[in-house]
Amino acid sequence: MQKKYLWAPALLLLAACGAQPAQPAAVGHTSSQAAAPAVPPPVAAPATLAALDPCALLSPQDRSAAGVSVLGKAEDIAGARACDWTMPGTFGVTVTLDEQNGLADLDVAKKTATKTTVGAHPALRVSDKKAADGTCSVLLGVGDSGSVQVDVSNTAFTDTALACRRAATVAGLVEPKLP
Repeated sequence: MQKKYLWAPALLLLAACGAQPAQPAAVGHTSSQAAAPAVPPPVAAPATLAALDPCALLSPQDRSAAGVSVLGKAEDIAGARACDWTMPGTFGVTVTLDEQNGLADLDVAKKTATKTTVGAHPALRVSDKKAADGTCSVLLGVGDSGSVQVDVSNTAFTDTALACRRAATVAGLVEPKLP
């Protein structure tokens, strides 16, 4: 019976490319060189909102950080692409990509809006504290003619402050992925 060595072609390939095969450590000895963890390169932001999928803006890790355990459902809201994540009995989050309207173009009641920034993007936090209706939005400006709206509604329509914390968390997760 003849033994086949599958690793031999791999060593030849490595040698042909100029790479040196790794030497196994001696039994009972530890290597003084620790392998550095692989760090993925930063992801470049797309040039336009049109290049984004709103449901892809929250990765599984992002959803976990935001308290969302369900997949998003694609929506069309007045011609704008959106994604909706609904946590039954708790709250819902909708992220809408508006390629036609910048922050200055949005019809927002001044008494409910607070100017802020999220990462590198100008933003407005919109909530009616007097209504105390458990809803809050963070609107992110993307250039002069685009915006991203993060809406949060608590199921019981109470605790507006909690809705604003949730909206701020989601906006902070989405913002680095925006142009």
